[in-house]
Amino acid sequence: MRIAAFIFARGNSKGLPGKNIRLLGGVPLIGHSIKLAAAMPAIDRVFVSTDSKEIAEIAQQFGAEVIERPAHLASDTAAEWYAWQHAVDYLAERNYKFDVFVSLPATSPLRSEEDVQGCLDLLTEGTDAVITVTAAARSPFFNMVVIDEAGFCSVVNSGEAISRRQDAPVVYDITTVAYVTTPKFIVSNDRLFAGQVKSWIVPKHRAVDIDDIYDFRVAEAFYSMQDE
Repeated sequence: MRIAAFIFARGNSKGLPGKNIRLLGGVPLIGHSIKLAAAMPAIDRVFVSTDSKEIAEIAQQFGAEVIERPAHLASDTAAEWYAWQHAVDYLAERNYKFDVFVSLPATSPLRSEEDVQGCLDLLTEGTDAVITVTAAARSPFFNMVVIDEAGFCSVVNSGEAISRRQDAPVVYDITTVAYVTTPKFIVSNDRLFAGQVKSWIVPKHRAVDIDDIYDFRVAEAFYSMQDE
Protein backbone atom coordinates (compact mmCIF):
# COMPACT_ATOMS: atom_id res chain seq x y z
CA MET A 1 0.00 0.00 0.00
CA ARG A 2 1.44 3.35 -1.08
CA ILE A 3 0.77 6.35 1.17
CA ALA A 4 1.33 9.97 0.12
CA ALA A 5 1.35 12.92 2.51
CA PHE A 6 0.22 16.41 1.55
CA ILE A 7 0.51 19.84 3.12
CA PHE A 8 -1.76 22.49 1.63
CA ALA A 9 -0.39 25.96 2.38
CA ARG A 10 -1.70 29.19 0.90
CA GLY A 11 0.50 32.25 0.87
CA ASN A 12 -2.15 34.85 1.70
CA SER A 13 -3.22 33.98 5.24
CA LYS A 14 -5.33 36.81 6.68
CA GLY A 15 -5.70 35.70 10.31
CA LEU A 16 -1.94 35.50 10.83
CA PRO A 17 0.13 36.87 7.91
CA GLY A 18 2.94 34.53 6.92
CA LYS A 19 1.43 31.85 9.15
CA ASN A 20 2.60 28.77 7.26
CA ILE A 21 6.27 29.78 7.43
CA ARG A 22 6.24 31.42 10.86
CA LEU A 23 8.99 29.98 13.05
CA LEU A 24 8.09 27.69 15.93
CA GLY A 25 11.14 26.44 17.79
CA GLY A 26 13.27 27.77 14.95
CA VAL A 27 11.41 25.71 12.34
CA PRO A 28 8.77 27.08 9.91
CA LEU A 29 5.32 25.68 10.67
CA ILE A 30 5.26 23.90 7.34
CA GLY A 31 8.62 22.32 8.19
CA HIS A 32 7.14 20.55 11.21
CA SER A 33 4.57 18.78 9.00
CA ILE A 34 7.15 17.84 6.39
CA LYS A 35 9.64 16.52 8.93
CA LEU A 36 7.08 14.33 10.67
CA ALA A 37 5.80 12.87 7.38
CA ALA A 38 9.34 12.20 6.14
CA ALA A 39 10.18 10.40 9.40
CA MET A 40 7.36 7.89 9.00
CA PRO A 41 8.46 4.76 7.07
CA ALA A 42 4.88 4.12 5.93
CA ILE A 43 4.77 7.38 3.94
CA ASP A 44 6.15 7.11 0.43
CA ARG A 45 6.35 10.76 -0.67
CA VAL A 46 5.62 14.20 0.77
CA PHE A 47 4.02 16.98 -1.30
CA VAL A 48 3.31 20.63 -0.61
CA SER A 49 0.54 22.31 -2.59
CA THR A 50 0.97 26.08 -2.60
CA ASP A 51 0.53 29.25 -4.60
CA SER A 52 3.50 30.91 -2.88
CA LYS A 53 7.06 30.85 -4.25
CA GLU A 54 8.44 31.50 -0.76
CA ILE A 55 6.53 28.57 0.72
CA ALA A 56 7.58 26.39 -2.22
CA GLU A 57 11.26 27.20 -1.66
CA ILE A 58 11.06 26.41 2.05
CA ALA A 59 9.14 23.19 1.34
CA GLN A 60 11.89 22.04 -1.03
CA GLN A 61 14.55 22.90 1.55
CA PHE A 62 12.84 20.46 3.92
CA GLY A 63 12.69 17.77 1.24
CA ALA A 64 9.09 18.02 0.05
CA GLU A 65 7.96 18.00 -3.57
CA VAL A 66 5.98 21.03 -4.68
CA ILE A 67 2.63 21.10 -6.46
CA GLU A 68 1.89 24.56 -7.85
CA ARG A 69 -1.64 25.45 -6.80
CA PRO A 70 -3.68 27.58 -9.23
CA ALA A 71 -4.65 31.03 -7.95
CA HIS A 72 -8.38 30.29 -8.06
CA LEU A 73 -7.81 27.43 -5.59
CA ALA A 74 -5.83 29.62 -3.20
CA SER A 75 -8.31 32.40 -2.45
CA ASP A 76 -10.03 33.01 0.89
CA THR A 77 -13.27 31.61 -0.50
CA ALA A 78 -11.86 28.50 -2.21
CA ALA A 79 -12.72 25.25 -0.45
CA GLU A 80 -9.59 23.23 0.29
CA TRP A 81 -11.38 20.11 -0.95
CA TYR A 82 -10.87 21.38 -4.51
CA ALA A 83 -7.16 21.80 -3.83
CA TRP A 84 -7.16 18.16 -2.69
CA GLN A 85 -8.79 17.15 -5.98
CA HIS A 86 -6.28 19.23 -7.93
CA ALA A 87 -3.35 17.53 -6.17
CA VAL A 88 -4.72 14.06 -6.87
CA ASP A 89 -5.35 14.90 -10.53
CA TYR A 90 -1.91 16.54 -10.83
CA LEU A 91 -0.16 13.37 -9.68
CA ALA A 92 -2.40 11.10 -11.76
CA GLU A 93 -1.38 13.08 -14.86
CA ARG A 94 2.24 12.36 -13.95
CA ASN A 95 1.52 8.65 -13.50
CA TYR A 96 2.06 8.58 -9.75
CA LYS A 97 -0.36 6.09 -8.28
CA PHE A 98 -0.99 5.85 -4.56
CA ASP A 99 -3.58 4.25 -2.29
CA VAL A 100 -3.90 6.53 0.72
CA PHE A 101 -4.03 10.32 0.93
CA VAL A 102 -2.87 11.98 4.18
CA SER A 103 -3.30 15.70 4.75
CA LEU A 104 -1.08 17.20 7.47
CA PRO A 105 -1.94 20.91 7.72
CA ALA A 106 0.89 23.21 8.79
CA THR A 107 -1.42 24.75 11.38
CA SER A 108 -1.09 21.72 13.69
CA PRO A 109 2.66 21.49 14.36
CA LEU A 110 2.26 19.65 17.69
CA ARG A 111 0.91 16.41 16.20
CA SER A 112 2.73 13.15 16.84
CA GLU A 113 3.47 10.14 14.65
CA GLU A 114 1.06 8.25 16.91
CA ASP A 115 -1.76 10.55 15.80
CA VAL A 116 -1.06 10.03 12.12
CA GLN A 117 -0.58 6.28 12.46
CA GLY A 118 -3.78 6.04 14.49
CA CYS A 119 -5.69 7.61 11.62
CA LEU A 120 -4.06 5.30 9.09
CA ASP A 121 -5.00 2.25 11.16
CA LEU A 122 -8.65 3.36 11.24
CA LEU A 123 -8.94 3.55 7.44
CA THR A 124 -10.31 0.05 7.09
CA GLU A 125 -12.82 -1.46 4.69
CA GLY A 126 -16.12 0.39 4.88
CA THR A 127 -14.48 3.62 6.06
CA ASP A 128 -14.05 6.43 3.54
CA ALA A 129 -12.12 8.90 5.67
CA VAL A 130 -10.62 9.46 9.10
CA ILE A 131 -10.42 12.82 10.86
CA THR A 132 -8.84 13.93 14.12
CA VAL A 133 -10.91 15.38 16.96
CA THR A 134 -10.41 16.62 20.49
CA ALA A 135 -12.84 17.04 23.38
CA ALA A 136 -14.83 20.27 22.95
CA ALA A 137 -14.81 22.96 25.63
CA ARG A 138 -18.39 23.98 24.82
CA SER A 139 -21.47 21.89 24.13
CA PRO A 140 -24.26 22.80 21.70
CA PHE A 141 -26.59 20.87 24.01
CA PHE A 142 -25.83 23.04 27.02
CA ASN A 143 -23.78 26.23 26.74
CA MET A 144 -23.58 27.34 23.12
CA VAL A 145 -26.15 29.82 21.84
CA VAL A 146 -27.19 31.55 18.65
CA ILE A 147 -28.47 35.15 18.58
CA ASP A 148 -31.41 36.07 16.37
CA GLU A 149 -32.02 39.38 14.57
CA ALA A 150 -33.86 40.78 17.59
CA GLY A 151 -30.91 40.03 19.83
CA PHE A 152 -32.45 37.08 21.68
CA CYS A 153 -30.41 33.97 22.47
CA SER A 154 -31.34 30.31 22.20
CA VAL A 155 -29.38 27.12 22.77
CA VAL A 156 -27.87 25.80 19.53
CA ASN A 157 -29.35 22.35 20.04
CA SER A 158 -32.72 23.29 21.52
CA GLY A 159 -34.50 20.07 20.61
CA GLU A 160 -33.43 18.36 23.82
CA ALA A 161 -33.65 20.09 27.22
CA ILE A 162 -30.48 19.45 29.23
CA SER A 163 -29.95 21.27 32.51
CA ARG A 164 -26.65 19.73 33.64
CA ARG A 165 -23.36 19.53 31.78
CA GLN A 166 -22.97 15.94 33.01
CA ASP A 167 -26.15 14.94 31.15
CA ALA A 168 -25.07 16.35 27.80
CA PRO A 169 -23.68 13.98 25.15
CA VAL A 170 -19.92 14.22 24.69
CA VAL A 171 -19.05 16.37 21.69
CA TYR A 172 -15.75 16.95 19.92
CA ASP A 173 -14.02 19.68 17.96
CA ILE A 174 -12.58 18.71 14.59
CA THR A 175 -8.84 19.42 14.59
CA THR A 176 -6.39 19.90 11.72
CA VAL A 177 -3.93 17.33 13.09
CA ALA A 178 -4.56 14.89 10.21
CA TYR A 179 -7.05 13.82 7.58
CA VAL A 180 -6.78 10.41 5.95
CA THR A 181 -8.76 9.16 2.97
CA THR A 182 -8.20 7.74 -0.52
CA PRO A 183 -7.62 9.49 -3.84
CA LYS A 184 -10.62 7.64 -5.25
CA PHE A 185 -12.92 9.06 -2.59
CA ILE A 186 -11.59 12.58 -3.13
CA VAL A 187 -12.17 12.66 -6.89
CA SER A 188 -15.57 10.96 -6.59
CA ASN A 189 -17.10 13.29 -4.00
CA ASP A 190 -17.49 16.99 -3.25
CA ARG A 191 -16.97 16.98 0.51
CA LEU A 192 -15.43 14.94 3.30
CA PHE A 193 -18.65 13.99 5.06
CA ALA A 194 -20.18 12.56 1.90
CA GLY A 195 -18.84 9.21 3.09
CA GLN A 196 -18.41 7.11 6.21
CA VAL A 197 -16.05 8.99 8.52
CA LYS A 198 -14.25 7.75 11.64
CA SER A 199 -12.21 9.81 14.10
CA TRP A 200 -9.00 9.58 16.09
CA ILE A 201 -9.07 11.46 19.41
CA VAL A 202 -6.12 13.78 20.03
CA PRO A 203 -5.30 15.26 23.46
CA LYS A 204 -5.66 19.02 23.71
CA HIS A 205 -1.95 19.70 24.02
CA ARG A 206 -1.38 18.21 20.54
CA ALA A 207 -4.58 19.55 18.99
CA VAL A 208 -3.74 23.26 18.81
CA ASP A 209 -4.91 24.66 15.46
CA ILE A 210 -3.13 27.91 14.64
CA ASP A 211 -5.40 30.49 13.05
CA ASP A 212 -4.29 33.71 14.77
CA ILE A 213 -1.56 35.08 17.01
CA TYR A 214 -3.33 33.85 20.15
CA ASP A 215 -3.33 30.26 18.87
CA PHE A 216 0.33 30.66 17.96
CA ARG A 217 1.22 31.76 21.49
CA VAL A 218 -0.57 28.72 22.89
CA ALA A 219 1.37 26.49 20.47
CA GLU A 220 4.62 28.12 21.59
CA ALA A 221 3.78 27.39 25.22
CA PHE A 222 3.02 23.73 24.59
CA TYR A 223 6.02 23.36 22.27
CA SER A 224 8.35 24.69 24.97
CA MET A 225 7.06 22.04 27.39
CA GLN A 226 7.65 19.06 25.10
CA ASP A 227 11.04 18.23 26.58
CA GLU A 228 10.02 18.82 30.19
